[in-house]
Formats: sequence, structure tokens, C-alpha cells
Amino acid sequence: MVRKAVIPAAGLGTRFLPVTKAQPKEMLPIIDTPTIQYVVQEAIDAGIEDILIISGKGKRAIEDHFDRSPELELLLNQKGKTEQFYEVSRLGEMANIHFIRQKELKGLGDAISYARQHTGDEPFVVMLGDTIIDSVIPVTQQLIDVYNQFCQSVIAVEEVAPEKVARYGIIAGKSIDERTYQLSGIVEKPKPAESPSNLAVAGRYILTPEVYSILDDLPPGVNNEIQLTDALQILLKRENIYAYRFEGRRHDIGNKLDYLKTTVEYALKRAEFAEPFMEFLKSVVAREKNYES
Repeated sequence: MVRKAVIPAAGLGTRFLPVTKAQPKEMLPIIDTPTIQYVVQEAIDAGIEDILIISGKGKRAIEDHFDRSPELELLLNQKGKTEQFYEVSRLGEMANIHFIRQKELKGLGDAISYARQHTGDEPFVVMLGDTIIDSVIPVTQQLIDVYNQFCQSVIAVEEVAPEKVARYGIIAGKSIDERTYQLSGIVEKPKPAESPSNLAVAGRYILTPEVYSILDDLPPGVNNEIQLTDALQILLKRENIYAYRFEGRRHDIGNKLDYLKTTVEYALKRAEFAEPFMEFLKSVVAREKNYES
């Protein structure tokens, strides 16, 4: 049974400087909601209420966000701002959220190793804190369903254009059904001509506790960091690993262009913004076409 989630959120977010100099990239808002809140909500929607966030230096804002704020709640309540009061007060009650700091930025694999005492000998979900996945059924729930079938590690994957495989970890393996694959390997950022598939790792994993013993002895890899991909390659020699091509749309908030696209898409999903914002976008496009002509 999968009961716990681990959210690595210790990276510096250098691609978003200068805004991330004093603000965690995971707190960058999609309109009025921090990115990491969407990730936490996904875990909760999948029935997981025990969450460990791996933070680091300069990430205190994440802890404050999920804490209670009695002064603000009192002020909102006194002013009759019921909706805002509910939104703020529920943050401290969303789940049992725990925090631990990664002492050095030594890679995703190293960050996950900090969760050992929290997850113990149970399987656990890993959810990257800068990746939002919009889906009807939470992607974490989709992975749990696959785990319940095989009781082995499961990786979320998505199809990417062949020319983009060099940006991702790409799986190799055989198809079990329309969406499920049994892995034979993972290749980190392959050249398009050498890629075993176009199925890219998508920021969600269910891992068995066996991964911890591998991370203990794993030497640094690319960028002199402890790479989760390297650990999974070794884990694959000890037990089966499965991949699931999830149903949903992934938004990588780790780069500026995708962040802008995500903000636009989520604005168009909000009833209070959809119509006037769409009209604004149409006017911008029309104006640009007039400039070009």
C-alpha cells in the first residue's frame, strides 16, 4: 500500500533568476496558487495525506505557506472575506506535511535519500515540486493503480516529439498493454538517432525501499551529482520496474516558456477569467498580425 509522498524541492531555480534569488521556484504562482500547492493537492486527491518535502537553504517560504497564519485568518474573518479565509486556513490542514533540508545540492538521488527515515520499508511516491500534471484522475492515483497490480516500482512517462528526446530521460522496454511497459533500461538525454523510444520520464515515480540501499553506495554521475536515473538502472537488475503512459497533460514549470504557457492555459480554465482573457489574447494576436503586415 502506498501511503506516503516525497516532494524534492531543494533546487536553486537558476533558470528563473533573479526572481528565485529570494523566492523558491516551487512558490512561483500559477495565477494565485503556488506551483507546489498543485503538487500537494495531487497527492491528497490520490488519497495520500503524509507528505515529506525535501527543502533547502532559502526555501522557508514553502514551510510558511503550508503553516497556519492566525493573524491573517483573524483579519480575513473580521472583514467578512469568507472565501479568502477558507483558502488561507485550509493550507494548514491540507495534509500532514513534514519538512527536511537537503544539506548539499548533490542531485535528485541524494535528495530522495533524505526520505529514508520517513518512508521506512514502505513504497513511496516521488513528485517533482516544479511539475504540474493536469488530469481527471490524479497521475499519482494512476501510478498507485499500476503499483497495486505489480507491487514494483512504477515511473510515469509521456510521449514526446522525436526531436525533443535529448531533453529527457527516455525508457526502453516492452509493452504490456496500451499504456503499461516493463522496462529494460533508461537512457538519460539520448541523441534522437540513438533513442530507444520517445517515452520520456515525467516527474512522478513510485519507488520501492530497495532504492535506498542503492543510493547509499551510488557514486556521483552527471554534473557530479547523485542521479536517480543511475539508481534506477541498478534497481532494474534486482527487480522489475514498470512505466505507465499516464492520461493527462504535464506542465514543466522549470523553464520560462512553459511557465508562461501554463499560466495562460490555467487562466483559460478559470470561469472568472476565461472569456475576457481569451478576448485579450485574440486582440494581441490581431495586433501582432497587423504589425507584420
